[in-house]
Amino acid sequence: MPFVKHRKYSIMQLYLIRHGQSYNNALKDETKRHKDPALTQIGEEQAQRLGEYVGKMDFGITHLYCSPMYRALQTCQPIAQALNLQPQVWVDIHEGGGIFLKDYESGEVTGYGGMTRDEITDCFPDYLLPDNVTDQGWWDVAKGEETLADFISRGIKVGLELRERRTSDAVIALVVHAGFMDVLLKALLNQLPLSPRHMFYRHNNTGITRIDFELKDRIIIDFLNRTEHLPPDMITM
Repeated sequence: MPFVKHRKYSIMQLYLIRHGQSYNNALKDETKRHKDPALTQIGEEQAQRLGEYVGKMDFGITHLYCSPMYRALQTCQPIAQALNLQPQVWVDIHEGGGIFLKDYESGEVTGYGGMTRDEITDCFPDYLLPDNVTDQGWWDVAKGEETLADFISRGIKVGLELRERRTSDAVIALVVHAGFMDVLLKALLNQLPLSPRHMFYRHNNTGITRIDFELKDRIIIDFLNRTEHLPPDMITM
């Protein structure tokens, strides 16, 4: 289906973009998960194709945000370069659970801080960082693994913040994660606290969803999980 750049009735547009394939996405053994995985070689190529596609299609993106997780930071870079935009890190759009590792035998969970302010600046010098990305990272290690209730609450918070911006005539892109995309869509559609275990909005790596915000708080799901920028053999989960 060809892309159509609607704007007649919408007052704000939102693009949700999943990161490229990460090391953890490609794992067959869950016990070897990395706490903050990088993109695989396939993921890097997906991100590059994504950036080229977004630049070619001219979505009109005015604001580019990304999760502070490494795979999202990496995926955002080709988009920023193609659009000549400065990405902003938005901590609240990270994946559910935070930065942690779980011992699958004992069930013990260990939290980690995530990338520090200096680490992100060294790798991604053009990114704008909020104050809650610190010298210790951005995730509260005392939390260990984020609970489902806290994850859902965070999705609602972000959804409300986006609704408050719906009169701005902005075109916003968020480079995020499959789980967070599911929760945010449900928050915007008033489908929470429906658990991901019971219903899930699936997105492939670098899949794109667009939401149009209209007057009187009407929301249009314009398209969901578009991956036409990838050849069939590069579409991954």
